[in-house]
Amino acid sequence: MTAQVVSIFTAPAEGEPMQTQDSVELVAGSGIVGDRYATGQGHFSDPKYADKQITLVESEVAERVGLTPEQTRRNVVTRGIILESLIGKTFRIGDTEIRGIRPCDPCSYLEGLTRPGLVKYILNKGGLRAEILRGGHLRVGDELILETGDRPE
Repeated sequence: MTAQVVSIFTAPAEGEPMQTQDSVELVAGSGIVGDRYATGQGHFSDPKYADKQITLVESEVAERVGLTPEQTRRNVVTRGIILESLIGKTFRIGDTEIRGIRPCDPCSYLEGLTRPGLVKYILNKGGLRAEILRGGHLRVGDELILETGDRPE
């Protein structure tokens, strides 16, 4: 199976509903144009963390715990890849270049926006925090390709 983007979401500010996007523009060192973290309006906004620029989550995880993709509050929803395998790796989506930094573990804030007990169900599977190395456009349907040109397994 090809690893690809199945959904994209942004929110203008902390706690605001996630808005479905067909495509977004990524800005290196900043985030997604119009998203709360690029504008410093996110719940966890702090300029010292480069890994808040973009977050990814596996659609398979959302499905397993009964969440809709937007309820995960992650920007990019993927299918066909274990995102943990991208930590420390550089990959492309569309004409962007991204580096996986660390897990995007679920927290009590996310649990408060969804349902009690959620954290224990997706512990260690909450997604990936990443840094945007080269900006560009990212679209639903784009493939994830490792810096080596390989398609992730």
